[in-house]
Amino acid sequence: MYRLDDFMRAIERKNPAEPEFIQAVREVVASVIDTVNENPKYIQNRILERITEPDRVISFKVEWEDDEGEIHVNRGYRVQFSNAIGPYKGGLRFHSSVTEGTMKFLGFEQTFKNALTTLPMGGGKGGSDFSPKGRSDAEILRFCRSFMTELYKYIGPDTDVPAGDIGVGAREIGYLYGQYRRIMTENTGVLTGKGFGWGGSRVRPEATGFGTMYFAENMLRENGETMEGKRVAISGFGNVAWGAAMKASALGAKVVTISGPDGYIYDENGIGTPEKWAYMVQLRASNNDVVEPYAKRFGAGFVKGRKPWEVPVDLAFPCAIQNELAEEDARTLIGNGVKYVVETSNMGCTEDAVKLFHDSRILFAPGKAANAGGVAVSGLEMSQNAMHLSWTAEEVDSRLKHIMESIHSECVRHGRCSDGYIDYAKGANIAAFMKVADAMCAQGY
Repeated sequence: MYRLDDFMRAIERKNPAEPEFIQAVREVVASVIDTVNENPKYIQNRILERITEPDRVISFKVEWEDDEGEIHVNRGYRVQFSNAIGPYKGGLRFHSSVTEGTMKFLGFEQTFKNALTTLPMGGGKGGSDFSPKGRSDAEILRFCRSFMTELYKYIGPDTDVPAGDIGVGAREIGYLYGQYRRIMTENTGVLTGKGFGWGGSRVRPEATGFGTMYFAENMLRENGETMEGKRVAISGFGNVAWGAAMKASALGAKVVTISGPDGYIYDENGIGTPEKWAYMVQLRASNNDVVEPYAKRFGAGFVKGRKPWEVPVDLAFPCAIQNELAEEDARTLIGNGVKYVVETSNMGCTEDAVKLFHDSRILFAPGKAANAGGVAVSGLEMSQNAMHLSWTAEEVDSRLKHIMESIHSECVRHGRCSDGYIDYAKGANIAAFMKVADAMCAQGY
């Protein structure tokens, strides 16, 4: 029999100075420990110990030259966490905050997120502490070539299929794929998020934002409500926030905030027109992490140095980065009458914030369930590549909507409490854990 505190002490000893990874493990294990203790095969096969240890952690040096001829050295990572149900799958992040610990946390989360999609994908994550911010296209190209010259040794269409993440958009995926193709002399689905004209899928840039809104729509439907007329707060202003703003508007909601490191935009008229969405893309493409220009362009309010969670809304969607919504933010949202919080960034809420939402019976959806639309469409891109086919946007969007409905159903099935409240985090963790654990048991140690 397992005891949570004893198990977590062992995890902390083995993974010192990795708080995000420890936080992610605790969140999952706390949800599934009763399921494990009730199932002798999970205990016999030591699933908890095995599922919290990555298959391998790859670290490598990335040397590149800037436009002035100066040599720089960054560190690259690929964490291949679990391939029990399919090839390793997960994004690449280029950001100064990248460490081995953050990559382990993201790879761990990705394992369960991918299991929820119903597609045969394992979990992985990678990236570098290189930041594209302020770098020229030529510098980013040289960095990507150097990075892929190391990474290519460990990936393949049936081994490990990376995608984009923070700091890795269409441009970076193009440069990375170009170098892979140059080295391997083959065109395969080894990266997802590719351009539509060379192996990419329709709807991929919007997929995470679209998927989270489909998940939220199911949450509201379960509660006898619709998105029509609801006020929505979104953080961030990149691809995820962009897709979320578009789909929320299409479903009848009004998006009133986006944010960046400089502060947040409050647009009472709603971020709901093609012109405003196009400007979000333009802002992100500029490589400057600021949103204030949006306020000047559209006459909206700008609140410097603060987060959007102080704006009264019906639904809140943290879309930027891990632990961006803290306990005090949660308290403010609850005080202002929020009814649904849908984690769209990976582990976007702190442990204390999540506990407060649960204690207050606010419906809270974890990122591994709500933001699975991005990797789901990446999986659909892999399928199209394998079949040498290209589906229409309508077909991809229809499949995405069906996948998010299925994820929601699994969360409800495993997360409904005796008082009728749905603990979506617990439901997602149990559903995903059982799928991976059953595969591990069937395949032996």
